[in-house]
Amino acid sequence: MCAKLLVSRLSAVFRAFGQANRGNVAMMFGLAIVPTVGLTGAAVDYSRTNAVKAGMQTALDSTALMLAKEAAVVGQAQVNVNAQKYFSSMFNPPGVSNVAANAVYTPGGTSQLVVHASATVPTTFMKIFGYEQVTVSGSATAKWGNSRLRVALALDNTGSMSSDDKIDALKTATNTLLSQLQSVAASSGDVYVSIIPFSKDVNLDPANYAEDWIDWTEWDSKNGSCTKSSYHSKSNCQSHDGVWTPADHSTWNGCAMDRGNTNGPASGAYDTNVVAPDPTDKATLYAAEQFSSCPQASMALSDSWTQMTTLVNSMSPGGNTNQGIGLQVAWMSLNGGGPFTAPPMDPSYTYSQVIVLLTDGLNTQNRWYSSQSSIDNREAMTCSKIKQAGILLYTVQVNTGGDPTSDLLRDCASDKNKFFLLTSADQMVTTFNTISTELGRLFVAN
Repeated sequence: MCAKLLVSRLSAVFRAFGQANRGNVAMMFGLAIVPTVGLTGAAVDYSRTNAVKAGMQTALDSTALMLAKEAAVVGQAQVNVNAQKYFSSMFNPPGVSNVAANAVYTPGGTSQLVVHASATVPTTFMKIFGYEQVTVSGSATAKWGNSRLRVALALDNTGSMSSDDKIDALKTATNTLLSQLQSVAASSGDVYVSIIPFSKDVNLDPANYAEDWIDWTEWDSKNGSCTKSSYHSKSNCQSHDGVWTPADHSTWNGCAMDRGNTNGPASGAYDTNVVAPDPTDKATLYAAEQFSSCPQASMALSDSWTQMTTLVNSMSPGGNTNQGIGLQVAWMSLNGGGPFTAPPMDPSYTYSQVIVLLTDGLNTQNRWYSSQSSIDNREAMTCSKIKQAGILLYTVQVNTGGDPTSDLLRDCASDKNKFFLLTSADQMVTTFNTISTELGRLFVAN
């Protein structure tokens, strides 16, 4: 505005000088006008160039942040492509040409991303001195390295996952997600992942048979031998005057049912919380069961990517759907306690905790209920508590069978953008890719 006013006033003065016809005024005016116009034009062009440069720096800063959130996931080549795309979308002043941007990503203990940009600004007044354009440039740097990520995957391994290639698609999708999370980790401990395959039960590893967080009451009553060989449960055996001998606990296949589901004091409802198991209170323990469709053993938080891949590739479908136990055990894996030892958190880092729950069916059976609504109500309680704990919760419904959209899963997610409704198995791959990209951004943002 000031430059335009200056030009207007000088133009009026120049017109007055140009119309003067006394003495050497016209000649003097002719000699003076060139440097005067030059100075005025330089001020105008300088003002415009500065405005372009300020806009460029704002766009550079935003581009650097956007790229930093995905650099570890997409890699250097894609970072360069995205640098131009993001920058151009935010920096497009009229008349400016040759807009170019590139970025250099340097991973490590402290990762760094530097974005460079340049553009050509046409001049208005300086053209009369041979300066038709000015090149402006700038850069922005993003650094990060004080964030860490912990992710629990609760994966449906029920019998219905055998149809429509769902179990194979789940393996592909999960391995891709793991690969991308591995690429985010600059050093050991940056990213930990736990994997909880679930059906009606979860597998807490038969090697843990001597642990005190297991309740053997029901298992002992159903697995053993009777002095009267025709009876195969404790109650039938004893009701026919037989002597029941429970099987050795080392023969347990690792399957465990939901914990106690009382709704009394705050410490109750153990199927919906992560209160540590207490050997003196059976309701807090995981009840052993010799379930024939026991899934693969759950894996505690780890950064052993090879072991994760081996577990994923070993998953097989079987049994009914109990999303609630998968969700509760996934949360326990993040929190630690009972079957899980969570690595301690270093106070010099900021941690993000995430649960991804994927299922292809509606709830059909758990330890306490065979009513979907009853099971859903328990799971809803778990969802609410997880979100209150500050854990980011993704839910994925793979609906290839025409089931209704799960209000439970939609409401369970941290927000509407964290719920995914899929209608084909192959969408699991793209969905997990989307989630892993978001997690990579989350890792950088902290």
